[in-house]
Amino acid sequence: MNTASLSALSPRILSALRIVSGLLLLQHGTQKILHFPPGGQGGGIDLSTLAGWSGPIELVGGVLIILGLFTRGTAFILSGFMAVAYWMVHAPQSPYPIVNQGELAALYCFVFFYLIFAGPGAWAVDNLRGKRRR
Repeated sequence: MNTASLSALSPRILSALRIVSGLLLLQHGTQKILHFPPGGQGGGIDLSTLAGWSGPIELVGGVLIILGLFTRGTAFILSGFMAVAYWMVHAPQSPYPIVNQGELAALYCFVFFYLIFAGPGAWAVDNLRGKRRR
């Protein structure tokens, strides 16, 4: 495959990155809020704490990212949320992400940061919303 052929697939691959990232994030929210899949972080959610808000943010944000609905705004919120998670939860444990187990938060932060600028890709509800306004 040549570079032009690969570039032509870019909008679809961007959508795949967005959808998979949203599905992976959604699991964190469903585990915290719906206790599914069982095990892990499920438990009582106290919405009066910063940690308590992570479940709803992951659940709603994950769904919006999967659908490609309000993608740039959602990605902005999620990128910041993941940066806060990294610096408040992981970084104080160690300066090294491999040691502080913050790789996932850092990677999510930059994937969502990229989506702010790249947009949702080819397969997204945002694209349908744009056509109705014209």
